[in-house]
Amino acid sequence: MDWDKIALAFADGGVWMYAILVSSIIVLGIIVERFVFLFFRYNLNGKAFMAQIQKLVLSNNIDRAIKLCNTAPTAALARVIKAGLTRANKSEEEIKNALEEMTLEVLPQVEKRTGSLQSLANIAMLLGLLGTVVGLIGAFDSLATVSADKRQEALGKYVALAMHCTAFGLIVSIPAMLAHVFLMSVTKKIIDEIDHNSMRLENLLVSRLRSGQTGGGSEEA
Repeated sequence: MDWDKIALAFADGGVWMYAILVSSIIVLGIIVERFVFLFFRYNLNGKAFMAQIQKLVLSNNIDRAIKLCNTAPTAALARVIKAGLTRANKSEEEIKNALEEMTLEVLPQVEKRTGSLQSLANIAMLLGLLGTVVGLIGAFDSLATVSADKRQEALGKYVALAMHCTAFGLIVSIPAMLAHVFLMSVTKKIIDEIDHNSMRLENLLVSRLRSGQTGGGSEEA
């Protein structure tokens, strides 16, 4: 990679390039932060996790099910499931409320900042477009105000500003859009797991209550 050419292109783009650079830093920060949280903190193998939870609930071993949730304390699904399990010996309404309350607490954390990537992608693109328009205005203005011997140099300067702003705006915008699509798919997967499995757990615990099997429950908070 020729860094001298990149530096020259950045300088040719003028002040708009600094605005695009700021947006690129913010985009990169959000992508890294969301990747770490969505893959290493909030995510887990929902299918395998719920298979173990179901087995423990059906065997009336609520304490062990809660301990299993504690092995993944930051995982969104585990937090929601634990909230329901800690009310396993309460009424059906309390179980439902516990699951819903924890879901409402967890979902904003899972969804946080991912949606802003799309807005930042649009901002970077618009900044590039604005630089392009300014460059073209300067190019046309130079035709009327610059002497004939300086005209080619002035046109080259403003056209370079226009094209480099467009290019750098797209360089930031396209990866931001791709990251948004990818991270939103991971976010949706986590949310879908929470919605499906919280209802599944509620049904399991309600069936357990109605059958009178409450001896192995726990009131752990």
